[in-house]
Amino acid sequence: MAFDFDYFVIGAGSGGVRSSRIAAGHGAKVAIAEEFRVGGTCVIRGCVPKKLLVIGAHFAEDLEDARRFGWTIGEKSFDWATLRDNVLDDVTRISGAYQSTLDTHQVETFRTRATISAPNEVTVDGRKVTAKHVLVATGARPLVPDIPGAEFGITSNEVFNLPELPKRAVICGAGYIANELAGILHELGVDVTLIVRSDTLLRGWDRSLADRLLAISTEKGIQFRFNMKPERVEKREDGKLEIFCANGRSMETDMLLWAVGRQPNSEGLGLEALGIELKPNGAIPVDADSHTSLPWLHAVGDVTDRLQLTPIAIREGHALADGLFGDKHWQVDHSMVPSAVFSHPPLASVGMTEGEARNKLGDACVYTSDFRPMKNVLAGRNERSLYKLVTDRATGRLVGAHMIGPDAPEILQALAIAVKAGLTKEQLDSTVALHPTMAEELVLMR
Repeated sequence: MAFDFDYFVIGAGSGGVRSSRIAAGHGAKVAIAEEFRVGGTCVIRGCVPKKLLVIGAHFAEDLEDARRFGWTIGEKSFDWATLRDNVLDDVTRISGAYQSTLDTHQVETFRTRATISAPNEVTVDGRKVTAKHVLVATGARPLVPDIPGAEFGITSNEVFNLPELPKRAVICGAGYIANELAGILHELGVDVTLIVRSDTLLRGWDRSLADRLLAISTEKGIQFRFNMKPERVEKREDGKLEIFCANGRSMETDMLLWAVGRQPNSEGLGLEALGIELKPNGAIPVDADSHTSLPWLHAVGDVTDRLQLTPIAIREGHALADGLFGDKHWQVDHSMVPSAVFSHPPLASVGMTEGEARNKLGDACVYTSDFRPMKNVLAGRNERSLYKLVTDRATGRLVGAHMIGPDAPEILQALAIAVKAGLTKEQLDSTVALHPTMAEELVLMR
């Protein structure tokens, strides 16, 4: 059977674009469909604009600290529209670069929604096209709870386009996005409160790091309300919102932001009619090679809900294209994957937490360093960094590394190589410290 395309990709996010490019590089005739903007969540409404906002927000502290370093700072002010528009302009630039990559590799782009209408058949722009292989890389979207008035809140999708900053904001959530946006908004002068359904932040992270972030955030002025579950939201005539919770408490705010998880974008694609049984949360089940139960249909990235991280989606898409069109079979290793929370200050982690190591290995040895960075000391800030290494006591092998403090994600990226490679604590100790740096603490722990 002759196909219109060798490969049709639905979704031009990080995973879809990489997979398209690699497949085209192997000589495949490739098409990609995107109903919004090329670049996906990471580029358009996620990692990239968020990190730029984090950098912009941190100037609030940097300008304050500069006085202690001899700099005379005149009257300062902040203009949200300037930061917002400059960030959005850069998003447009990067989206254009992604499109240029597709064009350079002669990938045909359909700027519209695509659905799967039959085996090896996609309906796009009102016509049906056939493909030897179809990839679903449609990502995920912010989850909004099913409660009365939930529509009065916004999600991380909308926060980058706010016409102006609110005086008060309530963020419902306790994970990455909630803590990152709390830090950004607080540094930009918003009165921020986090509503948390449980009694802890950052489920799955090392407890000592999560507790340190809570302590620092509280000291900065971010408020937390634990064990509160919103039941309904009402919008008053003056535009203010009132959030009513299960325990009888209520809160008033100018803006409510939902950060309670993400849901795979799998509905309406025609998967159920093909016999694909989705997971309860809508994720597409795939094997280690990103294949579904149908030999011509594949899925990568957040829509599979394996690890919702941009570099993972990129690797999954790359490996899939290599296997389908390049005769190069390799699988993505989803273990020992580094991750970060770009809060104020940021956290970074790779491998097992202390609790996980004790449960899985039976006996773990933990090394910590609790210190104030030089900059904080001279600036008069009491904010302390915490580094932690987790090892297998029997072998001395590094099985986890966790840190909170300035530039923690930048430092951990290199350390993740050591953890992934299975180096030992003794090998770290034998490395000469680079002084004076924060990172030197990693080879000085006892």
